[in-house]
Amino acid sequence: MLLQLAHTRLDVFVVSKQFALACYKATKVFPSEEKFSMIQQIRRAALSVHLNVAEGCSRKSVVAALDVAVELGYSAKERLTEVGELLVRSFQLISKMISR
Repeated sequence: MLLQLAHTRLDVFVVSKQFALACYKATKVFPSEEKFSMIQQIRRAALSVHLNVAEGCSRKSVVAALDVAVELGYSAKERLTEVGELLVRSFQLISKMISR
């Protein structure tokens, strides 16, 4: 997990992430002609469930998406450290701007 946020311990967050990962893995064996229709639709819908949970809990759906990418082996967690740091800094600055 890129950032240790309180909502990441919620059952709904954990299960929605497992659901998204399972859908990605399940669609790997679908026929290639479904790549731009059914596969994309299933993956987008499943990831959307997980990102909506993250968005509703903390407004940090970017972190949730990157975390799924790490779990799928698309990137190493260490390669995303700077992204996580910049994300936190961005949210700090946005929050400060909103409070003014």
